[in-house]
Amino acid sequence: MSRVEIINEAQRVLEVEADAVRDVIQTIGDEFVKAVELLQDCSGKAIISGIGKSGIIARKISSTLSSTGTPAIYLHPAEGSHGDLGVVTPDDILVLISYGGESSELEDLIKYAKRRGVKIIAMTGNPQSRLGVAGDVLLNIAVKQEACSLGLAPTTSTTVTLALGDALAMSLLKVKGFKQEDFAIYHPGGKLGRRLLTRVEDVMLEEDLPIVDQDASFKDILYLMTKAGVRGICGVVDSASQDLIGVITDGDLRRRMSQDIDKGSVQSTFISLKAKDLMSAHPKTLDKSELAEKALFLMEQFKIQCLFVNDRTAENTNRPIGLIHLQDLLAQKIR
Repeated sequence: MSRVEIINEAQRVLEVEADAVRDVIQTIGDEFVKAVELLQDCSGKAIISGIGKSGIIARKISSTLSSTGTPAIYLHPAEGSHGDLGVVTPDDILVLISYGGESSELEDLIKYAKRRGVKIIAMTGNPQSRLGVAGDVLLNIAVKQEACSLGLAPTTSTTVTLALGDALAMSLLKVKGFKQEDFAIYHPGGKLGRRLLTRVEDVMLEEDLPIVDQDASFKDILYLMTKAGVRGICGVVDSASQDLIGVITDGDLRRRMSQDIDKGSVQSTFISLKAKDLMSAHPKTLDKSELAEKALFLMEQFKIQCLFVNDRTAENTNRPIGLIHLQDLLAQKIR
């Protein structure tokens, strides 16, 4: 095949499958609503099953349901016939997938479900098939043609089934009021989980905070700012209340030193200055319960490297209890 022929074939396949998905949109109606309601009211779990390509799609639908608030597992129908039917309880819902609806491997599952009073959501392209007739709810996945040029390999039909499974999962997500925070709980190891579960108090430095009194000397300030782990910042607190009233950074020192050098007085004035003379007043702070992602947002917005942390539930809400640094957030992959 030439380059042009390869491109044309790929485009044809995608057009056939896209048309089929658009066609199935028109079939969404009462049966789909019944399926959503069955799964919503299910006090057990959704058990998804299919064989061959349908089995692969069933695994994906099961995974999507589980990660979006609907407990689900995949059951291999052949394993079900050899003992694994014990996982199916009357509180569960069976979602059985077979395009032709006559897969012999599903027969034992259907019979078992009928004996135990387990509801069946049938996903098939043949409503008159054994599966289509057995289903308490029928989701029709019939397509006009497979994208396979031979008309043999399941392609369009599996795409439609997968899309319909996503539609079920997302509809349930909406119905159940599933939120980002819920999604993060099920994905603690993923990027979204880190973003939505990691709080400032999980990342901040709590011990040996670089904090000085407002009357601290330049020598004391310099000592703190060069300690390992401090990274060039010093908080300044009010002598009486211990409220954070300012911060001193490397940049503050360089700017003040530059001013005194220009005046020819660095020796006489700069070194004798106190913390209150060197600090930047009204520093940005963050509550310990805020998401670490917010800390990153503030640092980027105001072009700063560090934020002091307070506790809004404490008696003194302005007293610094922690320090969070940009590098700590990046190390936690909060982005």
